[in-house]
Amino acid sequence: MATVDSVIDKYELVVGMEVHAQVLTRSKMFCSCATDYAGAPPNTRVCPVCLGLPGPLPVINRQAVEATILTGLALNATVAETAVFARKNYTYPDLPKGYQISQFEFPQCEHGWLEIEQDDGSSRRIGIRRVHLEEDTGRTVHEGSYSYVDLNRAGVPLMEIVSEAHIHSPEDAYRYLTKLRTILRYLGVNSGDMEKGALRCEPNISVRTLEQKNRGEYGAKVEVKNLNSFRAVRSAIDYEMKRQIETLEAGGTVEQVNMGWDEQNQRTVLQRSKEDSHDYRYFPEPDLPPVHVNQAWVEALREQLPELPDAKQARYVDDWQVRRTDAAILIDEGLVADFFEGAVAAYGMEEGKPQRLANWLTGEFFRLLYADGEGQDLRQIAETRVAPAQVAALLQLADDKVINQNTAKKVLEIMYATGEDPAAIVEREGLAMVSDTSVIDEAIDAILAANQDELTRYRGGEEKLFGFFMGQVMRATKGKADPAAARQRLQERLDE
Repeated sequence: MATVDSVIDKYELVVGMEVHAQVLTRSKMFCSCATDYAGAPPNTRVCPVCLGLPGPLPVINRQAVEATILTGLALNATVAETAVFARKNYTYPDLPKGYQISQFEFPQCEHGWLEIEQDDGSSRRIGIRRVHLEEDTGRTVHEGSYSYVDLNRAGVPLMEIVSEAHIHSPEDAYRYLTKLRTILRYLGVNSGDMEKGALRCEPNISVRTLEQKNRGEYGAKVEVKNLNSFRAVRSAIDYEMKRQIETLEAGGTVEQVNMGWDEQNQRTVLQRSKEDSHDYRYFPEPDLPPVHVNQAWVEALREQLPELPDAKQARYVDDWQVRRTDAAILIDEGLVADFFEGAVAAYGMEEGKPQRLANWLTGEFFRLLYADGEGQDLRQIAETRVAPAQVAALLQLADDKVINQNTAKKVLEIMYATGEDPAAIVEREGLAMVSDTSVIDEAIDAILAANQDELTRYRGGEEKLFGFFMGQVMRATKGKADPAAARQRLQERLDE
């Protein structure tokens, strides 16, 4: 699509995002079946209600309703006083009733927003149209010429979070989704595990000319279904934008359809024509009463809200003087933020200390964390042997010049592998820093005697050889020499 690049500025990308988030509850949306379906034998987490058998009546899961209200509050949305479940009719094998119970005209929450940060540090507000509740479907497994249906997932509570069409680049879509997932994890209402299907994304993608934009018109939208990674979302939006522009430039028409994403070939593929709301024949669910929410209930839930990512980042930057880029990394995963705050509590909040901790966590500690796990899931920090107070103790040893920076890195590796306290490791391994100038002088004397040619060249003007000599001193002292003391004594001896 190389030809598209020359005309891309004539068009505006318009994306609205639908996110389906499984709610972390013990039981399903309308029955008491367990939601721990992952790994369970097929069709063992089912009952007459979620199987859609005649007679049994659904009962609303209060915890799922409260999780949806919490999400709405975190997204600055208005909580409806009355929400109504409806029947969304369509016939697929993974919907045993022949319809899905979902909120339609009267959702649980609406008219919210979420802010995303741009590369230049500014922020953009993405509108949230609605946050509503529904039930998940079962799974269809295809093997050869056969298809099998597993209904363990059918009926699991599912939040649908629908954005306004305020996203205008693949990068902003990525930022929006990562920010939303972080908020859901902070709230404890969703695991954010896309690879397990707990969070699924469906962007509605269209392009329009600048003339259409000025007239308030939109192009035909294409929905890409069930993307299972943020990288796939970004790639699918970029591909579909260019495909639509190429179609329009060639004089064609973009059809309103549902697409799938071919990861191997990095392209969208046609699935089916897109349904509209009238195709689903919505009508109020006759077996469920409306959900009435009073202000006292909303305020009680508001008090349960944790400190959310934006507020936490602002506190790190404003109160603790942590660099904004580092703060953004630390708050991205709640477990990491908890670890960092525990370490700060032990280390202290004096000027520079929180930033020093941030440097070590996002640098050396994350390096070990990534090497230890599969992929880059920072939630692994909860399973490490190292406690936050131990990281603080390690940095304090370096501050007190008991060990130097390089030794501190070695000690951290041992701590990470064993869970031992840093002071015990330093004592056992004999890693305490050498500040005794007589010991340093002895090492320098031996090095200068063994490197007479380099000494002559240095004194002849090749001052870059200072680094060579300094390296030799640190090697001779097994990295334990006080770098400042060694540098000073070496400079004095070389300048004699």
